Amino acid sequence: MQGITMILSAQQLDFIQSNKLCILGTGKNDGSPQISLVYYDWDGEFLYISVTSDRAKWKNAVRNPNIAILIPDGRKQLIMYGIASGITAPPERDEIITRIRARWMPPLPEGYDKEEYSQKLDEANRVVIKFTPEKVFSNE
Repeated sequence: MQGITMILSAQQLDFIQSNKLCILGTGKNDGSPQISLVYYDWDGEFLYISVTSDRAKWKNAVRNPNIAILIPDGRKQLIMYGIASGITAPPERDEIITRIRARWMPPLPEGYDKEEYSQKLDEANRVVIKFTPEKVFSNE
């Protein structure tokens, strides 16, 4: 498969980067849909979502990694279908969660204790869904 940046138009890339909320769609055990409004981070290739490992969205994505993402902005939207994988351990998990957090609230203070922060993420059962888009649709 070609890289996702080859699939996305410049307008679509800008749309993903300029928004911060998406709707995550996963499949429940019984096959019915589960949707959740979540914050995300986009690195130009992958979309990352911070969740806790006790939530349905995590359990669903681990069980069936075929997921969908909808990024809405008024009547404009971008829909992506692809594959989820999990990131459960520091330092990658911690760095990604720090980036996601900075998109919707003040960033962590300069010189924060990374070990203490990592421990708090462990205690909260924080993990990351790493989404690899394979198909993209928008109503540009």
